Amino acid sequence: MEKVINSYESLFIVNVTKGDEVVEATVNKFVSLIEANAEIVDVAKWGKRRLAYAIDDMPEGYYVVVTYKTSGEFPSEFERLCNIDETVMRSMTLKLEYDAAAKKAAKAATKAADETVAEEAPAVEEAVEEAPAAEATDAE
Repeated sequence: MEKVINSYESLFIVNVTKGDEVVEATVNKFVSLIEANAEIVDVAKWGKRRLAYAIDDMPEGYYVVVTYKTSGEFPSEFERLCNIDETVMRSMTLKLEYDAAAKKAAKAATKAADETVAEEAPAVEEAVEEAPAAEATDAE
């Protein structure tokens, strides 16, 4: 039977009181774990942010969001490992209803098209500014 590949997004918050080296090591550990078991689409390191509410009397945490594609067994194992690690304060994994890789490619294509239009826009504006002047001379 063929394995079904789905898109997932995992967010985990790392305890910042242990120091920057521990935070970076924890982030690298979990990102490399995902990389070994899934196809990573995007890694967003949001950085140190204030928590909505204190967790274990800590007001801040280092946020990381990883979007990836894998079979259904890995996300539950990832959550289990996050719960075991003491430097991870909270974690959450969501199954995405869309193909994350396709959405990222479409977003990149849209951005490239917008940049192309933005580069052409000044030339169009210059042509529009010159057109009324030409019509005014024709009317006389």
